[in-house]
Amino acid sequence: MLNPSKNAFIFDMDGVLTDNMRLHADSWVELFSDFGLEGLDAERYLVETAGMKGHDVLRYFLNPEISETEATRLTELKDFLYRVRSRDLITAIPGLKPFLCAAESNNILLGIGSGACAKNIEYVLDLLKLTDMFHAVVDPSQVERGKPHPDIFLRVAELLEVSPSSCIVFEDALPGVEAAQRANMLCVAVTTTNSAETFRGFNNVVGIIDDFTTLSPGDLLRKFSRENF
Repeated sequence: MLNPSKNAFIFDMDGVLTDNMRLHADSWVELFSDFGLEGLDAERYLVETAGMKGHDVLRYFLNPEISETEATRLTELKDFLYRVRSRDLITAIPGLKPFLCAAESNNILLGIGSGACAKNIEYVLDLLKLTDMFHAVVDPSQVERGKPHPDIFLRVAELLEVSPSSCIVFEDALPGVEAAQRANMLCVAVTTTNSAETFRGFNNVVGIIDDFTTLSPGDLLRKFSRENF
């Protein structure tokens, strides 16, 4: 049953809770180099596929007909490489923890809707000491379609028992912003992966930030309006 009195903030993880998207990009480039894939660098990955689930990245760059078994094997290989390379580099985006605590004080529900696998989500939340902060966590294995489809964000809203129109999404990647728009959710864009100008074409983007140091949950809710659609 929906709770009409509740608002929710839904966070993508990579590039939003921590500035780690280049670490993912470098790991994909290393993996694809073994297949002789030319013309792929970290910047191209970030612009074209950041935020997509691993299987979709493989279909996009490597083979549209790749089997589920092979896609799973290669995604797990890439994720292992990412975790090995990033263990000492994962830190919270500036201002994140005070922002989350302030949101809790404002009775705002907190969720994660990430394209990362469950193991990577657990890995990052543990390193950031945020495991107990979120009321719902959704990864691609829990839905039929990944971003830019809205399924992940809609599932978070369902678990939080709030209407999609009562949610604000925090995203750094274009497929994620599109997914939020298709879910009928407002979005705050984080400029860790894309420039501020990149997000100006989305009519659901109600704020563009470099980090959380200047953002207040209370002020954000006061600006919350469906007129932005």
